[in-house]
Amino acid sequence: MSGFLAGLCVAVLPLLAAGFWLGRRTARPENLRGLGTPVEHATFETLHTASLAAPPLRAGLTGETARKSARRLRTLLGTDALCLTDQDTVLAWDGLGEHHRTEIMERLGSPLETGRGEAFRLKCDEPDCSLRWAVVAPLTVDDRVHGALVACAPRESAVLVRAAGEVARWVSVQLELADLDQSRTRLIEAEIKALRAQISPHFIFNSLAVIASFVRTDPERARELLLEFADFTRYSFRRHGDFTTLADELHAIDHYLALVRARFGDRLSVTLQIAPEVLPVALPFLCLQPLVENAVKHGLEGKTDKSHISITAQDAGAEALVVIEDNGTGMDPDRLRRILAGEVSPSGGIGLSNVDDRLRQVYGDEYGLVIETAVGAGMKITARLPKYQPGVHSAGPLPRQ
Repeated sequence: MSGFLAGLCVAVLPLLAAGFWLGRRTARPENLRGLGTPVEHATFETLHTASLAAPPLRAGLTGETARKSARRLRTLLGTDALCLTDQDTVLAWDGLGEHHRTEIMERLGSPLETGRGEAFRLKCDEPDCSLRWAVVAPLTVDDRVHGALVACAPRESAVLVRAAGEVARWVSVQLELADLDQSRTRLIEAEIKALRAQISPHFIFNSLAVIASFVRTDPERARELLLEFADFTRYSFRRHGDFTTLADELHAIDHYLALVRARFGDRLSVTLQIAPEVLPVALPFLCLQPLVENAVKHGLEGKTDKSHISITAQDAGAEALVVIEDNGTGMDPDRLRRILAGEVSPSGGIGLSNVDDRLRQVYGDEYGLVIETAVGAGMKITARLPKYQPGVHSAGPLPRQ
């Protein structure tokens, strides 16, 4: 959180400085209509313009994102022209004098190599071109120069040099946030792959062994279980979308439990209570199945009597409340805390810590798993899923084959 606040300060303070300069440069009291002092009005206008420029930059530095943000950035600086470049080319040009593209790229060698800004005189033989100076401010992420912001003006200005540098720092913060978003996506993908690796060897071997045991004694039963196995593995190893629906996740859990019941027979009973209105809720892919697998593991291992697993999904206003409870062996609460904190390796897999981490990453820390357990007292896991969350959208059902 401290890193986030520091990033926020880095992002906002340069904008306030640029807004102050822009206000001193452009404020006209007769146009304010009671919206505060000229400086305050200009500052608010600057922040609003920056808020419009930020979303494209959060997708990284590309030709498309540069085109979408260049005009807003030029408005922030109040210059006649502005361009954004990567290491090799001008990605977007907004304003006058686009014929200076080649000249500017030829002069960017030193700023792109050293990461230091500079200003230089433009050469131009066109009588209608008013651009005479260019200010270069490198765009850096983690001390690596990704490109440059270049502001062009009719005359040399120390104020423009400082303002361009501050706006370039703000753009760099947005690019760094984009890089963090991409890293977060890669982390989630890696965690899903880890879950798949956990599911694969042990579960697949046991499921195929159970199916094989029915091939001669009950061929129809073996066929049904083989279809259950195919549907479950097809869902678990699908390759599109980070999110799914509660309906699809529960459907996969049903296939999983059919295979488990075939193995353990009447030693395992399962109760499901699902409110229909929460079935369309989107949630991270493979989010509930590991919790059910955990309940099976701790509900059956080390026990000779019957085990029971209860799965409920209730409508709780703006959230869906999912509870998975078993009457198994339970766990020492202190060991559970250390597992979730990553201090010790969980026995038999990474399901609980993986799901807890992903829920916190997607929804926030307040949406981590709530787990109630004690040795010999079973386990109750509660997951709260917001019905509506920006960026959380199911990729839709898998196409049937």
